[in-house]
Amino acid sequence: MDVFEKSMQRVIFIILFIMPLFSCNYRADYKTLDGFALGTTYHIVYQQSNSDISHIVTQAFRDVDASLSVYNKESIISKVNRNEPVELDTLFVNVFKRGKEIYTLTNGAFDMAAAPYFDLWGFGFKHRELVSREKLDSISIFAGMDKIWLSDGKIEKADPRVSLNANAIAKGYCPDVIASRLRAVGVKNFLIEVGGEIYCEGVNAQRKPWSIGVDRPEYGNLIPGMSMQAILKISGRGLATSGNYRNYYESNGQKFGHTIDPATGSPVQHSLLSATVITHDCMTADAMATAFMVMGLEKTKIFLETHPQFDAYLIYTDVTGAYQSFATQNVKFYKNR
Repeated sequence: MDVFEKSMQRVIFIILFIMPLFSCNYRADYKTLDGFALGTTYHIVYQQSNSDISHIVTQAFRDVDASLSVYNKESIISKVNRNEPVELDTLFVNVFKRGKEIYTLTNGAFDMAAAPYFDLWGFGFKHRELVSREKLDSISIFAGMDKIWLSDGKIEKADPRVSLNANAIAKGYCPDVIASRLRAVGVKNFLIEVGGEIYCEGVNAQRKPWSIGVDRPEYGNLIPGMSMQAILKISGRGLATSGNYRNYYESNGQKFGHTIDPATGSPVQHSLLSATVITHDCMTADAMATAFMVMGLEKTKIFLETHPQFDAYLIYTDVTGAYQSFATQNVKFYKNR
């Protein structure tokens, strides 16, 4: 297991898993491919092709690791963080530009340059420290996507201490990269799941839309698929879910989730337990799910009213502590919730 694989195990538990559901009665022309990469599992179902799908998938993971892994010391993003000369590739540029766009779109709720806050609270590379307002203020000087930009194909920073972490968007980008490469060799019907982030296209083996299960966000629900909240139908779109209930710590009887608000540098405290986002690509869905967990229920609902390109399924608790849910109009359910 390489550096990225070992450390990404920490990442996959901060994202709410979503499990694809499939009939055991596969038609003969559909195949599955399962494995372990980037510190997590992957599961791919596809209509049979003459191309070597396993080689395509393996190479895609290698390319993402070499470009976007902060755990790979020789990756492009690691060299950017160390202010070393490096030639940016298409993968890095795509993720950086989209991350910048979503940072602006969400008024900073999604921020690839907020990693120092995660370290301070113990959700990053370092052990948790004693948090103070002074420490948070000192970090704010060099945290934020407004302090880093692309210029003539190169990264420039307002402060050399600015660093990037693509964990909340790169895992969602993996299914998009693989999907693009499957299309290039003529595969039309497929589902790609990487650590719970999903992109699917066409139909399943029963010639129906793909069915995706969303876990019930209960503390202690550590096994994906054990307790389902809903089953959704999607095709030709990406889906990602973010939640706090699998990665948190308790202090003085209070739970602190891994979702950090970049505006304050502290963990969010609100009623939203998980956010599932469905949109045109998985990279965007991944980042937006994180942003919605920062925004909280009411701000997310207001945002969704004016941004119809995003569908969402939100699970939250009401004033009595009971589970409730909210779905945008175009979310399709496989069965009644």
